[in-house]
Amino acid sequence: MNIPENLKYTRTHEWVRIEGETVYVGITDYAQESLGDIVFVEIPEVDEELAKGDEAATIESVKAASAIYAPCAGEVKEGNDALEDTPELINQKPYETFIFALSVKDPADLEDLLDAAAYTQIVEQEKESH
Repeated sequence: MNIPENLKYTRTHEWVRIEGETVYVGITDYAQESLGDIVFVEIPEVDEELAKGDEAATIESVKAASAIYAPCAGEVKEGNDALEDTPELINQKPYETFIFALSVKDPADLEDLLDAAAYTQIVEQEKESH
């Protein structure tokens, strides 16, 4: 299982790449593997205001639909439009395929994010309980 050290993670299996005052959000390798073949991604609208923990996007796979949550409060700066035609990019390259980008309203929101080691522990616990 691939969990890059240079990213941050949420307990709900989103990865977060912090670039200055913008964060890029996608789902982890573990999440895309659990979902199976992704067939549709609903991305948030540019300029939409999100609070930390808000449902920001939806991913549908052949198995289930899953919500993607905002890791911090902010304004949507960009949605990955390529996912409208090729949602399977998330299966193919989960860490290179972001779903949306947010401007960070409060950097303190990012302090709750997990590093790779802490996220790995969460995944291991989930695997054991299934």
